[in-house]
Amino acid sequence: MTSMAPARTEPDLSYLLDHTSHVLRTRMSAALGEIGLTARMHCVLVHALEEERTQVRLAEIGDMDKTTMVVTVDALEKAGLAERRPSGTDRRARIIVVTEEGAKVAAKSQEIVDGVHEQALASLPDDERTVLLRALDRLATGHLETPAESPRPARRARQRG
Repeated sequence: MTSMAPARTEPDLSYLLDHTSHVLRTRMSAALGEIGLTARMHCVLVHALEEERTQVRLAEIGDMDKTTMVVTVDALEKAGLAERRPSGTDRRARIIVVTEEGAKVAAKSQEIVDGVHEQALASLPDDERTVLLRALDRLATGHLETPAESPRPARRARQRG
């Protein structure tokens, strides 16, 4: 019996991006887990430290639905790393304020994230690393910036912000 599969004429970009992204996420999860954080918790802490942001805006940045964001902030509050406060500009909104301990943990978690990224990139020669990052940035801010509308949407990737 012969294969009826069509001949591939281009590398499988979807597989390459999906697989490397999956492996990077698992490594990130394991590394952050060593200090008791998830990638979502890290994302909320770091982005809440940058400027005053509402819980809704942080959920958008971290590509979290409302339920996931509530669970994430609950965990941060329970750990004493962040707290919800009323917004000074919108009575209906809540901002996430990082505690002093949360800021220390955020600094440590950023070191971990940077280290995981550096380990991944260290497997490439310097010139290839630069080209890869430039090309991925160009795709993410250009041709692949906006998802296509579809009656069967795919899971969204984390948004820039």
